[in-house]
Amino acid sequence: MVGTTFRGHQVGQSGPRSLDGMGGTSDAEIDALVAAKRTTGTTISVCLPARNEEATVGQIVATVRRSLVEGAPLVDEVVVVDDGSTDATAEVSQWEGARVLAVSEILPDLPQGSGKGNALWKSLHACEGDIICWLDADVRNFGAHFVTRLLEPLLRDPTIGFVKGYYRRPLHGEATGGGRVTELMARPVISALFPHLSEFVQPLAGEYAGRRVLLETVPFVEGWGVEIGLLIDLVANFGIDALAQVDLDVREHRNRPLDELAPQAMAILVTGLRRAGVPVDKRLAELVRYDDDQQPERIAVEIRERPPIITVPAYRARFGRELSA
Repeated sequence: MVGTTFRGHQVGQSGPRSLDGMGGTSDAEIDALVAAKRTTGTTISVCLPARNEEATVGQIVATVRRSLVEGAPLVDEVVVVDDGSTDATAEVSQWEGARVLAVSEILPDLPQGSGKGNALWKSLHACEGDIICWLDADVRNFGAHFVTRLLEPLLRDPTIGFVKGYYRRPLHGEATGGGRVTELMARPVISALFPHLSEFVQPLAGEYAGRRVLLETVPFVEGWGVEIGLLIDLVANFGIDALAQVDLDVREHRNRPLDELAPQAMAILVTGLRRAGVPVDKRLAELVRYDDDQQPERIAVEIRERPPIITVPAYRARFGRELSA
Protein backbone atom coordinates (compact mmCIF):
# COMPACT_ATOMS: atom_id res chain seq x y z
CA MET A 1 0.00 0.00 0.00
CA VAL A 2 1.41 3.36 -1.00
CA GLY A 3 1.32 5.94 1.74
CA THR A 4 3.16 8.24 4.06
CA THR A 5 4.16 7.73 7.67
CA PHE A 6 2.78 9.36 10.78
CA ARG A 7 4.34 8.80 14.21
CA GLY A 8 6.03 5.70 12.83
CA HIS A 9 2.81 4.07 11.56
CA GLN A 10 1.89 3.52 7.93
CA VAL A 11 -0.73 5.91 6.59
CA GLY A 12 -2.55 4.49 3.60
CA GLN A 13 -3.98 6.32 0.60
CA SER A 14 -6.84 3.86 -0.09
CA GLY A 15 -8.69 4.05 3.22
CA PRO A 16 -9.01 6.04 6.42
CA ARG A 17 -5.72 6.65 8.14
CA SER A 18 -5.51 4.50 11.26
CA LEU A 19 -3.11 5.81 13.89
CA ASP A 20 -2.27 3.53 16.78
CA GLY A 21 -2.88 4.49 20.41
CA MET A 22 0.06 5.56 22.53
CA GLY A 23 -0.83 4.04 25.89
CA GLY A 24 -1.13 7.49 27.44
CA THR A 25 0.21 10.90 26.50
CA SER A 26 3.53 12.03 27.96
CA ASP A 27 4.47 15.59 28.84
CA ALA A 28 6.89 15.61 25.93
CA GLU A 29 4.16 14.59 23.51
CA ILE A 30 1.83 17.27 24.84
CA ASP A 31 4.63 19.84 24.54
CA ALA A 32 5.11 18.79 20.92
CA LEU A 33 1.41 19.30 20.23
CA VAL A 34 1.51 22.73 21.86
CA ALA A 35 4.48 23.65 19.67
CA ALA A 36 2.63 22.47 16.56
CA LYS A 37 -0.41 24.48 17.59
CA ARG A 38 1.69 27.64 18.03
CA THR A 39 3.40 27.12 14.68
CA THR A 40 0.09 26.88 12.83
CA GLY A 41 -1.69 29.55 14.89
CA THR A 42 -4.59 27.16 15.43
CA THR A 43 -7.21 27.65 18.14
CA ILE A 44 -8.94 24.65 19.70
CA SER A 45 -12.32 24.19 21.35
CA VAL A 46 -13.32 21.09 23.29
CA CYS A 47 -17.09 20.74 23.34
CA LEU A 48 -19.40 18.36 25.19
CA PRO A 49 -23.06 18.13 24.18
CA ALA A 50 -24.79 16.95 27.35
CA ARG A 51 -28.20 16.05 28.68
CA ASN A 52 -28.56 14.81 32.27
CA GLU A 53 -24.91 13.76 32.67
CA GLU A 54 -24.12 15.30 36.09
CA ALA A 55 -22.49 12.04 37.24
CA THR A 56 -19.69 12.18 34.65
CA VAL A 57 -19.49 15.54 32.89
CA GLY A 58 -17.68 17.31 35.73
CA GLN A 59 -14.76 14.91 35.77
CA ILE A 60 -14.35 15.21 32.00
CA VAL A 61 -14.41 19.01 32.09
CA ALA A 62 -12.01 19.11 35.05
CA THR A 63 -9.53 16.74 33.37
CA VAL A 64 -9.43 18.78 30.18
CA ARG A 65 -9.15 22.07 32.06
CA ARG A 66 -6.42 20.96 34.44
CA SER A 67 -4.32 19.01 31.93
CA LEU A 68 -4.80 20.81 28.62
CA VAL A 69 -5.84 24.38 29.49
CA GLU A 70 -3.98 25.17 32.73
CA GLY A 71 -1.35 22.42 32.70
CA ALA A 72 -0.44 22.97 29.05
CA PRO A 73 -1.80 25.64 26.69
CA LEU A 74 -3.21 23.20 24.16
CA VAL A 75 -6.97 23.76 24.48
CA ASP A 76 -8.32 27.31 24.35
CA GLU A 77 -11.80 26.67 25.74
CA VAL A 78 -14.04 23.96 27.15
CA VAL A 79 -17.68 24.38 26.21
CA VAL A 80 -20.67 22.39 27.44
CA VAL A 81 -23.84 22.68 25.37
CA ASP A 82 -26.64 21.72 27.75
CA ASP A 83 -29.48 20.10 25.83
CA GLY A 84 -32.38 20.55 28.24
CA SER A 85 -30.94 18.80 31.30
CA THR A 86 -33.19 18.44 34.32
CA ASP A 87 -30.34 17.53 36.67
CA ALA A 88 -27.24 19.52 37.70
CA THR A 89 -25.31 19.01 34.44
CA ALA A 90 -25.01 22.76 33.82
CA GLU A 91 -24.07 23.63 37.40
CA VAL A 92 -21.42 20.89 37.66
CA SER A 93 -19.92 21.83 34.29
CA GLN A 94 -19.70 25.51 35.19
CA TRP A 95 -18.20 24.72 38.61
CA GLU A 96 -15.44 22.70 36.93
CA GLY A 97 -14.58 25.55 34.58
CA ALA A 98 -16.57 25.05 31.38
CA ARG A 99 -18.37 27.76 29.52
CA VAL A 100 -21.96 26.49 29.60
CA LEU A 101 -24.64 27.38 27.10
CA ALA A 102 -28.16 26.04 26.80
CA VAL A 103 -29.12 24.86 23.34
CA SER A 104 -32.00 27.34 23.38
CA GLU A 105 -29.55 30.25 23.91
CA ILE A 106 -27.63 29.55 20.71
CA LEU A 107 -29.04 31.04 17.51
CA PRO A 108 -32.36 31.68 19.32
CA ASP A 109 -34.00 33.28 16.28
CA LEU A 110 -33.89 30.00 14.35
CA PRO A 111 -36.27 27.05 14.84
CA GLN A 112 -35.08 25.28 17.97
CA GLY A 113 -34.78 21.69 16.73
CA SER A 114 -33.99 18.72 18.94
CA GLY A 115 -31.54 15.89 19.43
CA LYS A 116 -27.80 15.43 19.80
CA GLY A 117 -27.06 16.47 16.23
CA ASN A 118 -28.90 19.72 16.75
CA ALA A 119 -26.71 20.46 19.81
CA LEU A 120 -23.57 19.67 17.80
CA TRP A 121 -24.68 21.90 14.92
CA LYS A 122 -25.38 24.81 17.26
CA SER A 123 -22.05 24.29 18.99
CA LEU A 124 -20.29 25.30 15.77
CA HIS A 125 -21.71 28.78 16.36
CA ALA A 126 -21.02 28.72 20.12
CA CYS A 127 -17.41 27.51 19.96
CA GLU A 128 -14.62 29.82 18.84
CA GLY A 129 -11.88 27.38 17.80
CA ASP A 130 -10.50 26.59 14.35
CA ILE A 131 -10.66 22.96 15.47
CA ILE A 132 -13.59 21.56 17.43
CA CYS A 133 -13.06 18.39 19.45
CA TRP A 134 -16.37 16.82 20.48
CA LEU A 135 -16.61 14.46 23.42
CA ASP A 136 -19.53 12.46 24.78
CA ALA A 137 -20.35 13.50 28.34
CA ASP A 138 -21.16 10.04 29.74
CA VAL A 139 -17.65 8.51 29.62
CA ARG A 140 -16.62 7.02 32.97
CA ASN A 141 -12.94 6.35 32.30
CA PHE A 142 -12.08 9.61 30.56
CA GLY A 143 -8.45 10.63 30.23
CA ALA A 144 -6.73 13.57 28.57
CA HIS A 145 -5.50 11.19 25.86
CA PHE A 146 -9.02 11.20 24.43
CA VAL A 147 -8.34 14.79 23.39
CA THR A 148 -4.64 14.68 22.57
CA ARG A 149 -4.91 11.65 20.32
CA LEU A 150 -7.78 13.19 18.36
CA LEU A 151 -5.91 16.48 17.96
CA GLU A 152 -2.52 15.10 17.01
CA PRO A 153 -3.24 14.25 13.35
CA LEU A 154 -4.92 17.63 12.81
CA LEU A 155 -1.98 19.54 14.29
CA ARG A 156 0.69 17.49 12.56
CA ASP A 157 -0.81 16.99 9.10
CA PRO A 158 -2.63 19.84 7.31
CA THR A 159 -4.17 17.41 4.81
CA ILE A 160 -6.25 15.75 7.56
CA GLY A 161 -9.52 17.52 8.27
CA PHE A 162 -11.47 15.13 10.51
CA VAL A 163 -10.47 12.46 13.03
CA LYS A 164 -12.65 9.71 14.51
CA GLY A 165 -11.84 7.83 17.70
CA TYR A 166 -12.16 4.09 18.07
CA TYR A 167 -11.86 1.87 21.12
CA ARG A 168 -12.80 -1.36 22.84
CA ARG A 169 -16.23 -1.16 24.53
CA PRO A 170 -16.95 -3.29 27.62
CA LEU A 171 -20.54 -4.25 28.45
CA HIS A 172 -21.91 -5.21 31.88
CA GLY A 173 -18.52 -6.17 33.26
CA GLU A 174 -17.42 -8.11 30.19
CA ALA A 175 -14.38 -6.97 28.23
CA THR A 176 -16.35 -6.59 25.01
CA GLY A 177 -19.97 -6.47 23.90
CA GLY A 178 -20.70 -2.76 23.78
CA GLY A 179 -21.60 -0.95 20.60
CA ARG A 180 -24.74 -2.93 19.88
CA VAL A 181 -26.24 -0.35 17.53
CA THR A 182 -22.93 -0.19 15.67
CA GLU A 183 -22.82 -3.94 15.14
CA LEU A 184 -26.52 -4.50 14.40
CA MET A 185 -27.30 -1.43 12.31
CA ALA A 186 -24.44 0.94 11.44
CA ARG A 187 -22.00 -1.71 10.21
CA PRO A 188 -24.58 -3.49 8.02
CA VAL A 189 -25.75 -0.15 6.55
CA ILE A 190 -22.16 0.84 5.74
CA SER A 191 -21.23 -2.59 4.38
CA ALA A 192 -24.28 -2.68 2.08
CA LEU A 193 -24.51 0.95 0.97
CA PHE A 194 -21.13 2.60 1.66
CA PRO A 195 -18.51 -0.19 1.57
CA HIS A 196 -15.71 2.36 1.06
CA LEU A 197 -16.30 3.40 4.70
CA SER A 198 -16.08 -0.11 6.12
CA GLU A 199 -12.54 0.41 7.45
CA PHE A 200 -13.81 2.84 10.08
CA VAL A 201 -13.74 0.83 13.29
CA GLN A 202 -16.28 2.93 15.22
CA PRO A 203 -18.46 4.83 12.73
CA LEU A 204 -20.76 5.99 15.54
CA ALA A 205 -18.01 7.06 17.94
CA GLY A 206 -18.97 10.18 19.89
CA GLU A 207 -15.35 11.30 20.21
CA TYR A 208 -14.10 13.11 17.11
CA ALA A 209 -12.42 16.33 16.05
CA GLY A 210 -12.47 18.36 12.89
CA ARG A 211 -11.52 21.59 11.23
CA ARG A 212 -14.21 24.24 11.22
CA VAL A 213 -13.69 24.94 7.52
CA LEU A 214 -14.90 21.40 6.76
CA LEU A 215 -17.58 21.04 9.41
CA GLU A 216 -19.36 24.26 8.52
CA THR A 217 -20.03 23.04 4.97
CA VAL A 218 -21.98 19.83 5.67
CA PRO A 219 -25.51 19.23 7.02
CA PHE A 220 -26.09 17.82 10.51
CA VAL A 221 -28.79 15.25 11.19
CA GLU A 222 -30.57 16.56 14.28
CA GLY A 223 -30.97 13.21 16.04
CA TRP A 224 -28.93 10.04 16.49
CA GLY A 225 -28.05 9.83 12.78
CA VAL A 226 -25.55 12.68 13.13
CA GLU A 227 -22.37 10.58 13.39
CA ILE A 228 -23.00 8.36 10.39
CA GLY A 229 -24.27 11.35 8.42
CA LEU A 230 -21.11 13.37 9.08
CA LEU A 231 -18.90 10.43 8.14
CA ILE A 232 -20.68 9.86 4.83
CA ASP A 233 -20.91 13.53 3.92
CA LEU A 234 -17.34 14.50 4.82
CA VAL A 235 -15.90 11.64 2.78
CA ALA A 236 -18.21 12.48 -0.13
CA ASN A 237 -17.17 16.15 -0.06
CA PHE A 238 -13.49 15.98 0.83
CA GLY A 239 -12.32 12.43 0.08
CA ILE A 240 -11.40 9.62 2.40
CA ASP A 241 -7.77 10.74 2.60
CA ALA A 242 -8.92 13.82 4.54
CA LEU A 243 -10.10 11.60 7.41
CA ALA A 244 -8.17 9.66 10.02
CA GLN A 245 -9.03 7.41 12.94
CA VAL A 246 -7.12 6.99 16.21
CA ASP A 247 -7.13 4.36 18.91
CA LEU A 248 -8.44 5.61 22.28
CA ASP A 249 -7.98 2.20 23.97
CA VAL A 250 -11.03 1.47 26.18
CA ARG A 251 -14.22 3.50 26.52
CA GLU A 252 -16.57 2.88 29.44
CA HIS A 253 -19.88 4.69 29.45
CA ARG A 254 -23.52 4.44 30.43
CA ASN A 255 -24.91 1.53 28.44
CA ARG A 256 -28.51 2.06 27.45
CA PRO A 257 -31.21 -0.60 27.74
CA LEU A 258 -32.41 -2.26 24.55
CA ASP A 259 -35.66 -0.31 24.35
CA GLU A 260 -33.66 2.94 24.04
CA LEU A 261 -31.46 1.59 21.26
CA ALA A 262 -34.12 0.84 18.65
CA PRO A 263 -34.91 4.53 17.96
CA GLN A 264 -31.18 5.17 17.55
CA ALA A 265 -30.94 2.33 15.06
CA MET A 266 -33.93 3.70 13.18
CA ALA A 267 -32.32 7.14 12.85
CA ILE A 268 -29.12 5.58 11.53
CA LEU A 269 -31.03 3.49 8.99
CA VAL A 270 -32.98 6.49 7.69
CA THR A 271 -29.80 8.58 7.44
CA GLY A 272 -28.02 5.87 5.48
CA LEU A 273 -30.95 5.33 3.13
CA ARG A 274 -31.27 9.05 2.44
CA ARG A 275 -27.61 9.39 1.58
CA ALA A 276 -27.80 6.35 -0.66
CA GLY A 277 -30.53 8.12 -2.64
CA VAL A 278 -33.45 6.06 -1.36
CA PRO A 279 -36.60 8.19 -0.98
CA VAL A 280 -37.62 8.37 2.68
CA ASP A 281 -41.05 9.69 3.61
CA LYS A 282 -42.18 10.96 6.97
CA ARG A 283 -43.67 7.61 7.99
CA LEU A 284 -40.14 6.38 8.65
CA ALA A 285 -39.91 8.96 11.42
CA GLU A 286 -42.10 6.64 13.49
CA LEU A 287 -40.86 3.38 14.91
CA VAL A 288 -43.56 0.80 15.62
CA ARG A 289 -42.91 -1.94 18.15
CA TYR A 290 -44.98 -4.02 20.58
CA ASP A 291 -45.15 -4.00 24.36
CA ASP A 292 -45.46 -7.02 26.68
CA ASP A 293 -49.19 -7.15 26.03
CA GLN A 294 -48.58 -7.20 22.26
CA GLN A 295 -50.03 -3.73 21.89
CA PRO A 296 -48.46 -1.46 19.27
CA GLU A 297 -46.23 1.29 20.57
CA ARG A 298 -45.33 4.16 18.24
CA ILE A 299 -42.05 5.96 18.88
CA ALA A 300 -41.25 9.25 17.16
CA VAL A 301 -37.70 9.30 15.80
CA GLU A 302 -35.93 12.58 14.99
CA ILE A 303 -34.78 12.52 11.36
CA ARG A 304 -34.77 16.23 10.48
CA GLU A 305 -31.53 17.80 9.32
CA ARG A 306 -29.88 21.17 9.80
CA PRO A 307 -28.36 22.74 6.67
CA PRO A 308 -24.64 23.53 6.49
CA ILE A 309 -24.22 26.20 9.14
CA ILE A 310 -22.30 28.41 6.75
CA THR A 311 -25.68 29.10 5.11
CA VAL A 312 -26.86 30.83 8.32
CA PRO A 313 -26.28 34.61 8.09
CA ALA A 314 -25.64 35.00 11.84
CA TYR A 315 -22.89 32.37 11.66
CA ARG A 316 -21.26 33.99 8.64
CA ALA A 317 -21.31 37.35 10.42
CA ARG A 318 -19.72 35.89 13.55
CA PHE A 319 -16.89 34.14 11.74
CA GLY A 320 -16.46 36.38 8.71
CA ARG A 321 -17.50 33.78 6.20
CA GLU A 322 -18.85 34.20 2.69
CA LEU A 323 -20.95 31.79 0.68
CA SER A 324 -19.27 30.33 -2.37
CA ALA A 325 -20.91 31.05 -5.69
